[in-house]
Amino acid sequence: MKYVRIERPEPHVAIVRLDRPDRLNALSATMVGDLKAAFATLHRERGLRAIVLTGEGRGFCSGADLSGDPDHAPDAEGRGPVGHVYRSQEHLSELILAVHECEKPVIAAVHGAAVGGGLALALACDLRVADESARFGSVFIKVGLSSADVGTSYLLPRLVGPTRAAELMLTGRHFDAAEAYSWGLLNARVPAGEHLPAALELARSIATNSEYGVWMTKKGLWSGIGATSLRQQIELENRTQVLGTFTGNMAEAAAAFRERRTPTWRDM
Repeated sequence: MKYVRIERPEPHVAIVRLDRPDRLNALSATMVGDLKAAFATLHRERGLRAIVLTGEGRGFCSGADLSGDPDHAPDAEGRGPVGHVYRSQEHLSELILAVHECEKPVIAAVHGAAVGGGLALALACDLRVADESARFGSVFIKVGLSSADVGTSYLLPRLVGPTRAAELMLTGRHFDAAEAYSWGLLNARVPAGEHLPAALELARSIATNSEYGVWMTKKGLWSGIGATSLRQQIELENRTQVLGTFTGNMAEAAAAFRERRTPTWRDM
C-alpha cells in the first residue's frame, strides 16, 4: 500500500496509519483504495480485537484531495462527467462503510485537521479520542455541495443529536476538541501529542475481552441504534446471549471469579 501502513504494536491490537503527511493525509483515490484494502485485511483477522485509526504528520485527515492530481477511482477513468464523479463518490463512500462495518471495534486517534471526509472517517469509527490540536468540521457545504455526504448525515445526528448536527452541517464551521468532548463526540480529550497513547489504552481495555464478546457487542450496539423497537432489539439480544453460552466463556468467567484469577478466553 502506498499511503497506508498497518502496524502491530502489541497482541490483539493493530494501528492503521494514514501516511500522506505532505498533503495532510488528504483522501486521494489511491489512499482510499489503500484504506479499503487495509480494513479488508483486518476485518476477519483471528486474534485481533481492536484497531486504532490515526494520521501521520500534522493532522488526522484534511478530507478529499482537491489538488487535481490525476488519480482516478476504480472504473472512473474514461467515463463521462456524471459517471466519473459518481464512481469517485462511491469509492469514498465504500471506505466509510468498510470502517463502520469492520467486525473489529475501530478507535479514531485524532490530532490536527479532521474535516470533510476526515470528519466522516472519524465518525465511522466506533470510538474517538482527540488531542487539544484537533479541529473538526463538516465543511462540504463550504465547497458548494451538501454537508450530507459520505455518511455524515446518518452518523453525526446520532452522535451529537439532530439540533447540534444541523448547526454544524448548515454552517460548516470548525469546532475544536473541547466542544466535541462536551457534546459526547469524543471518548477522551487529551493533551497535545497524547492522542495515540490514549487510543491504544482504550484498545487494550477492549482487547482484554473475548473474541465473541467484542464481536457481538459491536454488532449489537449498532443494531440497537438502528432498531425500530425495544422488542426487536431484545429478540436479537436474547439469541446472541444464548449463542454465546456455547463458547464456554461464561463458565470460564465464573471459574475465574471463584479462583480469583483472570479468565482465559476460548476463541471461537
